[in-house]
Amino acid sequence: MQAQDRMDPSQTLSIDAMGGDNAPRIVVDGVAEFLESRPHMKALLHGDEALLAPLMAGRSVLQARATLVHAGEKITSDMKPSQALRRGKGTSMWNAVEAIRDGKAGASVSAGNTGALMAMSMLILRKMDGVHRPAMTAVWPTLRGRTIVLDVGANVEADAQQLVSFAIMGEAFARATLAIARPSVGLLNIGSEEMKGHEEVREAHEWLRAAGLDLDYRGFIEGDDISMGMVDVVVTDGFTGNVALKTGEGVARMLASHMREAFTESLMSKAGALLAMNGLKRLKSLMDPSNVNGGVLLGLGGISVKSHGSADARGFARACEMAADLAASDFQGEIAANLAKIGTGGVAA
Repeated sequence: MQAQDRMDPSQTLSIDAMGGDNAPRIVVDGVAEFLESRPHMKALLHGDEALLAPLMAGRSVLQARATLVHAGEKITSDMKPSQALRRGKGTSMWNAVEAIRDGKAGASVSAGNTGALMAMSMLILRKMDGVHRPAMTAVWPTLRGRTIVLDVGANVEADAQQLVSFAIMGEAFARATLAIARPSVGLLNIGSEEMKGHEEVREAHEWLRAAGLDLDYRGFIEGDDISMGMVDVVVTDGFTGNVALKTGEGVARMLASHMREAFTESLMSKAGALLAMNGLKRLKSLMDPSNVNGGVLLGLGGISVKSHGSADARGFARACEMAADLAASDFQGEIAANLAKIGTGGVAA
């Protein structure tokens, strides 16, 4: 099925239609919702034609602006990255990422196996010059709006130079996705004092202060500063970032559960819930993962967006929106310009 023979790569997303817990239906529904909200965009849907064609049939927005690209194989959620790479070519995930390298689309989106997507993206798209290790992002709801946290799992450890590169990449990413002209950046530490933290964190702190980078660097922040929204970008290693992210998600679920119990335990509390309905709806929207869906592996030669595997159609559409915003921005050029200012063993002149 061809929506249009020629597509503008910068206005086209490449979609792994078979990845995720509820694929391909929620992927197709999410892409349709995305295309309805972005009339100038188009999509390539990679997957099993026998399954996708019926889901796309009769939907005018998909018929007009989506192209089905058959892929007979898919990457399953239980595959190790090495297994996924061996299966590789011909799978919906591989083909979706490969379309970025081949200039057929500006960004790819997949809700599939995270480890496999990271491995394939790194192999196909390669790393940007000056990036030793890519970093995975997360968007964190805060009292001030949203904060970008990275790394949240791509690297267990990170040395000082890698932390500096994460700061550079996260700042450009925040500008493209949060529409903040000059995002503030903080380095996650166990305290705000100069002597706190391990050697790599302290060294990265000195680099960020002295490198002459075009960054609004605010210094050290602590864990409780993340949800307060003290900075727009929080930089840390993948081990710490992943633990913080999972802890935050767990606390959010606990609070939601306690609030449901509190507002349903009596007639009086139910009446209170009705009076507070507008505020509760705003809180639910802020904490709803579907509204902040999409992580990006920064530092590659192309844009690969990871949607939550359990995302619903609305959540997948949000991941597509993030991918489209990044494809339309010059955030990779901004990253390259600042990476050029740091050397391999210290601050460049």
